[in-house]
Amino acid sequence: MADEINLREDQHELELESTGATSIPLSRRTFLTGLGATGLMASAAPLSAAKVAAPPMTEGSGGTHTVLTVNGEQHDLGVLDTRVPLLDALRERLYLTGTKKGCDHGQCGACTVHVDGRRVNSCLTLAVMTAGKEVTTIEGLGIPTRMHPMQAAFVEHDGYQCGYCTSGQIMSAVALLKEPVGESDAEVKEGMAGNICRCGAYPNIVAAFQQVRSQMKMNG
Repeated sequence: MADEINLREDQHELELESTGATSIPLSRRTFLTGLGATGLMASAAPLSAAKVAAPPMTEGSGGTHTVLTVNGEQHDLGVLDTRVPLLDALRERLYLTGTKKGCDHGQCGACTVHVDGRRVNSCLTLAVMTAGKEVTTIEGLGIPTRMHPMQAAFVEHDGYQCGYCTSGQIMSAVALLKEPVGESDAEVKEGMAGNICRCGAYPNIVAAFQQVRSQMKMNG
């Protein structure tokens, strides 16, 4: 049936050409062909627009030249958007992915790092605000062959399960060693309240902290 319709349309177009007609009426096939071409053009437009690169960030247009000191090394990030969080600068510019992006609202603690020795949520800290300060991430705390005592204690006490929150938990626990916190487990839990473990490894985390604190007291 479709072949018969197409054949009649072809014959009709030939008849119009033989009579010298200057315009050809819109046939079903011509309409569908044009519709398909229009659809392709419409879908291709966003792709071509996506290839247009954004203008480079410059000083005075929302950017500032930024040099960060991270784990004892200076990193020149060039002109950085002043709105970039420290977390994104660490992960996306310096590829230090040990610091995790969790809630991105300062509520879970997975992104905890040290700035001049104090723990901060890097998702709420602007990168440009840490210029001239010492930033320490989990990568700068210790390595598998030379772990920080807190890292070793977390391994010994199985202070992690999925491991996603672990780097933030360790960074927060190390900073807590220098903060005024009571001796009881309940007080340690309160001091670590800003770090959420969705796996529920809190007793093991507290045990790891208490072990390191005891070791520090023994070593004077």
